[in-house]
Amino acid sequence: MTAAPSLAGLRALVTGGAGFIGSNLVLALADRGADVTVVDAMIPGYGGNLFNLESVRSKIAFHEADIRDPRAMNALVTRQDVVFHLAGQVDHVLSLTDPFPDIDMNVKGTAVVMEALKLHNPGARVVFTGTRGQYGPAVSLPVSEDAPTNPRGIYEISNLTAEKIIEVYDRVHGIPSSLLRLTNVYGPRAQMKHSRYGVVNWFVRLALDGETMKVFGDGTIKRDFLYVDDCVEAILLAAAPDAPRAEALNVGVDTPTTFQDLAVELQALTGARWEYAPFSPERKAQEPGDFYSDISKIRRLLGWSPRTPLPEGLEKTIAFYRLHKAHYW
Repeated sequence: MTAAPSLAGLRALVTGGAGFIGSNLVLALADRGADVTVVDAMIPGYGGNLFNLESVRSKIAFHEADIRDPRAMNALVTRQDVVFHLAGQVDHVLSLTDPFPDIDMNVKGTAVVMEALKLHNPGARVVFTGTRGQYGPAVSLPVSEDAPTNPRGIYEISNLTAEKIIEVYDRVHGIPSSLLRLTNVYGPRAQMKHSRYGVVNWFVRLALDGETMKVFGDGTIKRDFLYVDDCVEAILLAAAPDAPRAEALNVGVDTPTTFQDLAVELQALTGARWEYAPFSPERKAQEPGDFYSDISKIRRLLGWSPRTPLPEGLEKTIAFYRLHKAHYW
């Protein structure tokens, strides 16, 4: 199975569509001819940025609304073929001091979206983007979908709960769903105002600002860093009518990179400096250790594999922010 070159006629709703991954998905949908509706609450600090959608504003319908608002969601899900559900609280550090936004946005918000679909459009497929953090510390590597789920924070628990809510609505109410667990996604259109939304993009900001990149610990912790365009292709494939239903699928890279290797690569590309640093208490509490994904299941079921090597993805990311950083920090 491969992503269709044209999506003409597809009616798609993207929640959180002005954010990082959401906006890249919106651009891909619009460029392929889909009829796209975007909903984003534009809550300050959560990554929603209208500049992300500037190139396709004439091709899409945009609504500033909250997924926790039943009246808004009841109206917006109507007539859609696919609902790409990406909206939520995405700051995993915040939940250590205030767990309620995660519960309210990720759990209640997902329930509102699914109830709206049950009442007004049960035939639409839902594609949900969760997180590799739902697994918690890896029991063995690479981490497959059969691994135990022992999240270490409320943010990750709320994503796992949202996934389970969607699965229940599929199995009980017949709303077709695709459940994706994304790894460390990086690339253009992410907010860069602070370090809590992704280490790769934060390192890119530090490098472009001439600041020193702080590599926690001894730098040998492994991660799989996924370029956003590859992530978007996986999301589109998961929306196909014949995609597997109510099954978790890892979306990641099965070749890991250490944080030190990431810093060295960015140093080679930008001349930036890096140094070792101790973990902050908050990050140490949630650090799961080495993690990289087993993607054999999504490769088998959807024919998807990441195509962008880390050096290439970093070059594209750096080039984007060199042109547009005024809109992101």
